[in-house]
Amino acid sequence: MSGIEIRKVTAHIGTHVSGVDLSRPLDEETATALRDALNVHKALVFSDVNLDDEGQQAFARHFGELTTAHPTVPAVDGAPNVLPVDSEGGQAANHWHTDVTFVLNPPQASTLRSLTIPPYGGETLIANSAAAYRDLPQPLRRLADELWAEHTNDYDYAVPEESVDEEQAARRARFTSIKYRTAHPVVRVHPLTGERGLFIGGFAQRIVGLSAGESRKLLDILQSYVTRPENLLRHRWSENQLVLFDNRITQHYAVDNYDGLPRRLHRVTIAGDVPVGIEGKESWSIEGDASHYTSVAA
Repeated sequence: MSGIEIRKVTAHIGTHVSGVDLSRPLDEETATALRDALNVHKALVFSDVNLDDEGQQAFARHFGELTTAHPTVPAVDGAPNVLPVDSEGGQAANHWHTDVTFVLNPPQASTLRSLTIPPYGGETLIANSAAAYRDLPQPLRRLADELWAEHTNDYDYAVPEESVDEEQAARRARFTSIKYRTAHPVVRVHPLTGERGLFIGGFAQRIVGLSAGESRKLLDILQSYVTRPENLLRHRWSENQLVLFDNRITQHYAVDNYDGLPRRLHRVTIAGDVPVGIEGKESWSIEGDASHYTSVAA
């Protein structure tokens, strides 16, 4: 592990990691140091990684079993565990979300690797949802502790019908080709650190027991704490970078500010456990079988 350097980017989230060659298998001491850094900093940035798809997957496996690329979106040809995040494919995720929370056990962590970067824009914002929870006033915190939210991939995207072209409609039909609904705790307890974080984001569409209108108002209030500037890492991509973030206690947002220029990342996600609330109750599936995407440990 000699030579590894971990340098904070902001007070609440993010660190640059240097002195590690990700193209080679990690020794256990280095792997443990990176796991520990992820628990503390939530997002790790590596530069000059010089990885291909196989190398990205090999690195991700140091943190656990991989999921397939996505429950409904096609993988990279010949690489079933790699999801292309491509501006030409219309997959700019310019909304706040945590990856694939509409399934029972969302990924524990995600890796993004840069292939093609626009000359400007295209940043990825990553938010620390544990810091957001700590920011809540005590009355809001007590309320959030008791709430459960229904997450789904099938919801009203609030895009006017006249502005949706055939390609966009086809992408939406593909994304919702299998409909998922899962109830998760609004406050999730991290299985390793015990931290509490707001587990909401764009796929959280309704608070269990509340109307759609009531849910939207309450979710918007809680989400406003997640996206406070103090809780964000704004990562400006360079080529040959890899970002690893803890999907259990962060949200992220791809900024669509690059005029439609080419932008391509590859994503590999690491299988996670079933979320647990503060009373030890686990999430439950309402609709949709995701066993082809990620298995649920017995």
